[in-house]
Amino acid sequence: MSSTTSTAAPLPAVAPEVLAQAVEDLSARLRKKLDAAVAGCAGSARAEPDGSVTVRFGEDAVVTLRPGASGVVTEAGQAVCGCLLAPRCLHRAAVLGAAPLADPADASEPADASEPSDPAAPGLGTGTPPGEPRAAPDPDGGAEPDGAVPLADGVAQPLTPAARAAGAALWTASAEALAAGVTAGGAVVQAELLRAAHSARVAGLPAVEAAALRVVRGLRAARARDAAQGLTDLTAAFAGLLRVAALLASGTGGPGVTDGGRRAYGAGGSLRVQGLCREPVLSATGYGGVVTHLLGADGALYSVSDVRPGGLARARGAGAASVALGGGVLDHAGLARGGLRVVGATVSADGRLGAGRGVRATPVPGLSWSQEPLAALFARPAAEAVAAHQAAGAAESGTALLGCDVRVVGAAGEYLLVRELSADGAVRPEAPLLRLRPAHPHPELAHTANLRRLAGHPGLAVRVLGRPDLDRAATLRPLAVGPVPGAEHTLRLPPEWLDRADLGYDRLQGSHFPDAGGAVALPGACEPGPDPLADSPLWRVRRLLEAGVAGGRRAVAGSGRGPEPLPAYGPLRRAGFATAADLAGALVLEADRRPRNAFGRLTEPSADGYARAWLASATHLEAARRSLVAASWS
Repeated sequence: MSSTTSTAAPLPAVAPEVLAQAVEDLSARLRKKLDAAVAGCAGSARAEPDGSVTVRFGEDAVVTLRPGASGVVTEAGQAVCGCLLAPRCLHRAAVLGAAPLADPADASEPADASEPSDPAAPGLGTGTPPGEPRAAPDPDGGAEPDGAVPLADGVAQPLTPAARAAGAALWTASAEALAAGVTAGGAVVQAELLRAAHSARVAGLPAVEAAALRVVRGLRAARARDAAQGLTDLTAAFAGLLRVAALLASGTGGPGVTDGGRRAYGAGGSLRVQGLCREPVLSATGYGGVVTHLLGADGALYSVSDVRPGGLARARGAGAASVALGGGVLDHAGLARGGLRVVGATVSADGRLGAGRGVRATPVPGLSWSQEPLAALFARPAAEAVAAHQAAGAAESGTALLGCDVRVVGAAGEYLLVRELSADGAVRPEAPLLRLRPAHPHPELAHTANLRRLAGHPGLAVRVLGRPDLDRAATLRPLAVGPVPGAEHTLRLPPEWLDRADLGYDRLQGSHFPDAGGAVALPGACEPGPDPLADSPLWRVRRLLEAGVAGGRRAVAGSGRGPEPLPAYGPLRRAGFATAADLAGALVLEADRRPRNAFGRLTEPSADGYARAWLASATHLEAARRSLVAASWS
């Protein structure tokens, strides 16, 4: 294997269980050296003529990776080292630790191209936490595989002993990782999480495995000082993982915890659906595509998804790709402004339409947003719609769509500020100033550019369809816009667009806007106004939780030491957040707890109590934030 014929190359992805086993095989002495060895692998990989990738350690040790047909190292024998200690050597474990982690779906052999991948929930293209790709859906609308226990009504069956054991192992590993924090969460800590994640997959819990992989990837990015990986995302990932691990370990299941790897499709009978809009999907894990949102005759929301590996290029091109549904002849652009009559439909719990062999679809004429049943989406006030979505749980799951008529006020930073209109076209005096934020911020997608064009036309009346942002006060992520029926100063879209523009694909031009002479001036400054979430002292709790993720329990314990213990939580109590103050104080006290053994010597504290205190504070913070966001709409 001559280095003269090799070229620099990235390391192939590695299956999580292969890395976990390599670290497990190391001696305690070698584990202490692992993080430094991993850092030393950066940029030293070379591609060889036979398709393998090598990393050289001095003159006597060369690690060779030979990925399988999927391009992923899925077996221990595909990673070999030439040193005397192999395979239980530091070199091999370091190279595997430096390689990117493979998704479980990527580690399998290439799937049949006729079976579309479906990694994204409807909210994936909105910039919300993307999650990990799901496995390909069952095109025949079958039930989920063994180990998936949720029923159609959302009531879970009793957990298997394997699932409970996997939950207990994952809780222990995630609690230790949280106590260590980013600063001490190196390859050994990550390997324990990966081992527990693999046990979850074996127990038929791929959604739980995905939650663990999110944490590991977040730890890796944070330790590499990746600007794209903020503490906020990693904190949310830890909270999600600890929550599902605690539920499993306690013998509790439920949707989102015990979901199987395949989306479950049930019989939907005959449906007539109308297109609403298209939404580009671009995930952080390299998937791209489109989701086309549909509305049934009964007002139920449906969607058709086409998401595969391919990133930005596929997200841009999929908007005009053919719809793989029952032999239909429409593409996604046509379906977004058209309709389908579907016979033998298969539908998932979140409204995704399946493409099984028994499904037959026939195109039907499309409807404008001013025609029923589409017009019903824009008939009630936004605050009332948000409250209804939250009561039904749709807002939290990312499946909620909200429609309203607004008048443009102007731009303020990253937001487009608008005022909601009533049925007679007047501004609702009781409604708050709404913020429109790009559904996806990538500059190669059209969302941001379209909102900037709208901001340049203050007074313009616009009909908006989007998804409420649960992390910001009175904020909507618009997916499509159109003219307001009966309004004079509104958009003028081409007839073939059927009165709506998909903000992720269509680009608004000057000819789509009316003359400035008919603009309606709105009084008041172009400012977002008070933000109950940003103005509350809950940021103190968030900062404490993020400090724990960054520096571990030592950082949290240090925040409570001083002449006046916990002085920072007075503002929380004065603002009425007494429970938040109590939970934050309990977290600090638990982090600083130093137990002693029977001889009075200090011992290492258990990570279990600390993780429970941290999770309790994080759960309460999320509930308080959601309540403030919901109140901001009214």
